Amino acid sequence: MNRPSVSARAAVFGTAVLALSALAACASAPQGGSGTDSASSSGGGTYTWWDPYPQHDKSSAWAGRVNACGKEAGVTIERTAYDTTALTNQALLAGQEGNAPDVILLDNPAVSTLADAGMLATMADFGLDTSRFDKNLIAAGELDGQTYGIPIGANTLALYYNKKILDAAGVDPDSIKDWASLDAALKKVKEAGKKPITFAGIGTEEGSFQFLPWFWGAGAQLTALDSPQAVEALELWTSWVKSGIAPNSVISNSQNTTWEEFLTGEFAFAENGTWQIDSAKKAEFPTGIVQIPGKDGGVAPTPTGGEFITVPVQKDTKRYDVTKKILECMTTPEGLVETGTTFAYYIPSTADGQQRILESEPSLKPWVDAVRSAKGRTSDNLGTDYPKISEALWTGVQKALSGSADPADALKQAQAQAKQATGG
Repeated sequence: MNRPSVSARAAVFGTAVLALSALAACASAPQGGSGTDSASSSGGGTYTWWDPYPQHDKSSAWAGRVNACGKEAGVTIERTAYDTTALTNQALLAGQEGNAPDVILLDNPAVSTLADAGMLATMADFGLDTSRFDKNLIAAGELDGQTYGIPIGANTLALYYNKKILDAAGVDPDSIKDWASLDAALKKVKEAGKKPITFAGIGTEEGSFQFLPWFWGAGAQLTALDSPQAVEALELWTSWVKSGIAPNSVISNSQNTTWEEFLTGEFAFAENGTWQIDSAKKAEFPTGIVQIPGKDGGVAPTPTGGEFITVPVQKDTKRYDVTKKILECMTTPEGLVETGTTFAYYIPSTADGQQRILESEPSLKPWVDAVRSAKGRTSDNLGTDYPKISEALWTGVQKALSGSADPADALKQAQAQAKQATGG
């Protein structure tokens, strides 16, 4: 595939950075930024590493994990942490100046954007075997048949529930198998005088992220936002708001505010992610999770969150030999488990890693199942079109939830917006 020249990359990234800042909303932790030095020559003993985890300082378990892999590869790793958006900007600058780091961890929807700009080496460039990674997870790092990154783990969404409320309403969470049975459970909760469900329908990437399980669970595709299946999904959400099943606050709810609502103990269900596992354990009421059901049964595909290890193009390709060793160390079954528990929790991206983490944390089984059926937001070769489609989608969702348009009209407008934005 033809790549833009270095001089053209600024234009590519100038339009991409705003979209990537929105995609960062589904990262698992707060972000911040700092500076770095360029990579050393191939004869040196220092390799540079950038990631979006400034909350993990030099004394953290994460920093120790990264340093240990450098030591195993026979080099010293110089690690720098940035805010996700700042990381993208810095990657652009480094690419223009020809001094990109050896390794960058990127939020998974950003991988295709940097790859499309010609900044990333393919995994095949240095002979890294990617066959052991779950196909549905690694798909987020693929563009035009090439793989540009590997997932260090994944997080995704499910429905947390308040067991106390469900017991009082006579709802068995195991009975929830499809939309009809979920609807019946929510109505029972409402009849019992409790608040049934909350979710994040905010007009940002977080809103799209939370809507996608229902959208995909109805059988809809991101290339056709106004399909009958897509309309069914939005009608479901809209009906919940209109009937009082879900509060009006969902229109402006972020994932954090949704979680705060759930922790009040007033809601039976909340859609949220793997990153709330520890918080749920500390709640003042017993909790559990159920998979988000597909319309007609089964587990709905949920979007994957999490970072990918990527390798920027290097002038000195001899550096790839050591880089490969670092990546292999980071993604052993043991390494993926260590990463998963450090971030409380990422689910490992390989079958071996998932088995290992279940041996120590069997309660993660529902989350492993959710990740195994999850789907990358840029999958289906959407690549750099995804942020534009997502913005059109969340705009349509907002119109329907606010009552300014019915679901069919809202999504018809969304499809026209996406088509114009992507040139489709």
